[in-house]
Amino acid sequence: MKIIVKKQTFENAIISLQAFLEKKDFSHITSHIYFEANENALVLKATDNEIGLSIVIDDFILDEAGNATCNGKKILDITRILKDGEIIINTQDDIINIKQGRSNYKLPTFNANEYPSFPKCDELPKINIDSMKLINAFKKIMPAIDSNNPKFELNGALIDIKNYGIGIVGTDTKRLAVVKMENNHQQVMSIIVPKKAIQEIQKIFINDVNIFFDNTNFIIKSNNNYFFTKVINGKFPDYERIIPKELKHNITLSKESMISAIKQVNIISPEIKIRFSSNSIYFESINFENFEAKTEIEAKIDIENQFEMAVNSRYIIDFLSQIDTRDFIVSFNEPNTPFQLKSENFISIIMPILL
Repeated sequence: MKIIVKKQTFENAIISLQAFLEKKDFSHITSHIYFEANENALVLKATDNEIGLSIVIDDFILDEAGNATCNGKKILDITRILKDGEIIINTQDDIINIKQGRSNYKLPTFNANEYPSFPKCDELPKINIDSMKLINAFKKIMPAIDSNNPKFELNGALIDIKNYGIGIVGTDTKRLAVVKMENNHQQVMSIIVPKKAIQEIQKIFINDVNIFFDNTNFIIKSNNNYFFTKVINGKFPDYERIIPKELKHNITLSKESMISAIKQVNIISPEIKIRFSSNSIYFESINFENFEAKTEIEAKIDIENQFEMAVNSRYIIDFLSQIDTRDFIVSFNEPNTPFQLKSENFISIIMPILL
């Protein structure tokens, strides 16, 4: 294999592939990036067998077709210190050479033909969801997804497709985040996409894409990128049972005013008390080593008796930072019961702190 490629183009691709490499064991082929050059394209791949990304580069010069691998971190370190301009990459026996001007680097390779294969999507079902709405939904629920829960199914987002609608769901058991979407898909199905995969999806894809799935893999395909992740096996909690069917009080509030008030109080402690009355909302930090913060905002609320809740303020801020509207609705029934935040098709159910 011998190719000539622009440094910036090559570096951008290598950077995007870093998250998909095996980081701990450099003796494993999955710590390497796979290269394949032919007359049509230069293809770069990285995978740790759980998640993978393939990138196609069209802007390059082919001198000799072939394939190879090399350590993904080392080739990024090398590429970063090179100057703007063209890079020559060629293979010889078990060595890959990276050249620019008088600089020359050599890295060992593995047998490229033993590199793990990516799952195919040709015969898989396609999810008929507006792909950008799905990616935006992932962004909204991301803060509510757990990271290291022993119940593995909570470390991902549920895509729940039913006849009457689609739910994109995340929970860490202290809160539930749900984006509801219309259903254009005839097949009823549910899959759980890992949190790491969702994080990478948001970095990679900014345009409409094609989405495929089966019981093992979730695949996203665009013109130049091919992404896959293994889905999480397990039974996701029955989130629809957690969403209250009826709510006594529904109050429309200003997102900007609410964020400002909460930030004035949670500078002392993330755990705060919020008290609603007919003409104001009162915020107070929960006692923290004799530090105290209080503030109040005016609000006309149709409520007869004061209502107080204690809550981790981060959960409210996470919700408000993801909504696109100027106002939102907070709804509740009784003290010390879960309450709901809502903006358009996005809701969050939050467990209060019991004092």
